[in-house]
Amino acid sequence: MRNPFASSIIVSMDLKDREEKKKISCLAAQVMELTRDELLMGLRFLDGAFSKLVFTERFGLERIATDGERLYYDPVTVLRIYRETPKRIARICLHSMLHCVLAHPFGYDHLDQGLWDLSCNISVEAIILELQLSAVSLEEDADLAGALRVLKTDAGALTADKLYRYFTTQSVNALTLLDYRHRFARDDHSFWRGPEKYDMTAEDWQQISRRIRAELKSFSERKAGTDALAQEIDRSEKESFDYGTILRRFLVTGEHTSINEEEYDYIYYTYGLTHYGDMPLIEPLEYREEKKIRDFVIAIDTSASCSGDTVKRFLKKTLDLLGADDFFFSRFNIHIVQCDAEIQSDLCLTSREDVLRMEKEFSVQGFGATDFRPVFSYIEELKEAGEFTDLRGLIYFTDGYGIYPSTRPEYEVVWVFLNEDEYRAPVPLWSTKVVLNEETDLHEQ
Repeated sequence: MRNPFASSIIVSMDLKDREEKKKISCLAAQVMELTRDELLMGLRFLDGAFSKLVFTERFGLERIATDGERLYYDPVTVLRIYRETPKRIARICLHSMLHCVLAHPFGYDHLDQGLWDLSCNISVEAIILELQLSAVSLEEDADLAGALRVLKTDAGALTADKLYRYFTTQSVNALTLLDYRHRFARDDHSFWRGPEKYDMTAEDWQQISRRIRAELKSFSERKAGTDALAQEIDRSEKESFDYGTILRRFLVTGEHTSINEEEYDYIYYTYGLTHYGDMPLIEPLEYREEKKIRDFVIAIDTSASCSGDTVKRFLKKTLDLLGADDFFFSRFNIHIVQCDAEIQSDLCLTSREDVLRMEKEFSVQGFGATDFRPVFSYIEELKEAGEFTDLRGLIYFTDGYGIYPSTRPEYEVVWVFLNEDEYRAPVPLWSTKVVLNEETDLHEQ
C-alpha cells in the first residue's frame, strides 16, 4: 500500500535541499565579493580589470576558472577552500585575473596546450610572489620561490613565452614537469579553449593592460614589487603582432571591379527585365572604390643570423594573411627583396599565381654581413624608374644587427624582429618596431 506521506516527505526534502543550496550560494557570493575587495585594497590598479570579469557561480566545478569574460566558481568548493585557507581563494582569483590581463587565454590553439598552460601558470605565480601581497601569501611560497630561482637560471626569464620556449626546446624530465604542474596550477584552463564567443576579446584585455601599465607608472599608484607585472605587460604588447593591423597602413583607395550593390536599386533592375525583356532599367555599376594593397616591399635580411626556414615561414605567414583578408587588388605590385650587405635578389609578385609559385620555389640567398641601407637605395631606384604607382610601405624582416639609414623615406617602415633582444640597437624614431615570437607567431598550423 502506497505511503500517503511519501510525496510530502519528498517535497519537504526538495525544499530543504533548495534552501541549503541557496544558503551556500549566498555565502560563497559574499566570500567572492570580500575577496575582490581585499585584493583591490592592495592592488588598486586592478580595479578596471576586476570590473570587467564577472563572477559567475557554477555548481559542480572543482576549480575556479575563467574564459576571459567570466570568473566561474563552485560555491561548495569556494566555501571548502575558504574554511581551510582563506587566503587561497584570493590567490586563485588574482592568478586567474592576471591570466586575462596578460592575454594568456586567447589564441593559443596551435601551441602545445599543456606546456603553454604550465608556462602561463609559472609566469603568473612569479609575478604574484614579487608583489609580496599579504592577502594572497601562502605557506608554500618559500618553496615556490626556490623553484622559480632554478627556472629563471635555466630559462633565462620567467615570462610565459621564455618558459614555453624552454620547455619545448629542452629535454625537461617528465617527472619535473609533473611536479611543476602540481606546484603552480591554481585554476582551471579548460574554458580557454571553449567554442563560445564572448564580448571580451584579447584586444579588450590589451586595452585594460595598457591602463594598468599607465597606473603602474604613476608615483601614487606605484607599489613595491610591480616591476615583473609591468615588464610582462610591456612584453605582451611588444610581441603581439597583428598582420592585418600592420598591413592596413599600406592600403590605398582604388577602383575594384565588382558589382557595387550599394549604389543601385534591384527593384528597378528586375522591373526592366520583367516588362522589357532583356532591357534592365538601370545597369549595376561594375566598379567600386575599395582600400586594398597595390604597391609595397617586403625586405628580407639574409645575413648569417637569419635561417632560411624562418624566412620562409615569415613570408608564408605574411602572404597567407594578405590573401585571407583579401587585401589584394586583382593586380598588385609586391617586391620581395633579399639583402645582406648588398641586394641579392628582387622577386616581383603581381598576381595570386605569382604568390603560389613563390611559396613553392622561393630560396634564400646571401648569408653575408648586414646593412639595411642598400634596400632603401634600391627602392629609390625603383621609384625613379616608375616601378611603383603609390608605394605606401616597407616591411623589413631582420635580426636588427645592421646599419640603419640616417634619413626618413617618404613611405612607412616597419621593422619586424624575431624575439626580443636587449642588446639590439633601437630603431629610428620615424619607424615602427614589431617583435615576433618564433614559436607562436611563425608556428605552422
